[in-house]
Amino acid sequence: MSSITRILRGLLASVVGIVVIGLLATIVFTVTIFVVSTGAGLAGYEPSADYVVLAASLIVVAVILTGGFTPRLSGGRDDDSSDGFDDRTYN
Repeated sequence: MSSITRILRGLLASVVGIVVIGLLATIVFTVTIFVVSTGAGLAGYEPSADYVVLAASLIVVAVILTGGFTPRLSGGRDDDSSDGFDDRTYN
């Protein structure tokens, strides 16, 4: 019975993690849309909503990929390689 409880706990933690990541991604995307549309307005442009959403999505994808490919830059850990992790994107 303990193994089933452990599996259910892990499943619940995964679902909660997915929901939290989804909420944070939605908030970041909304803020990015606001920043892109405000920046375009300050620059004197009136882009359509399609281009604002496209620009915001490209920015958010770039931020997500940058955080995913460089975990040592965002992790704040020491730069020793004693953990066996080979970060080829850092070099």
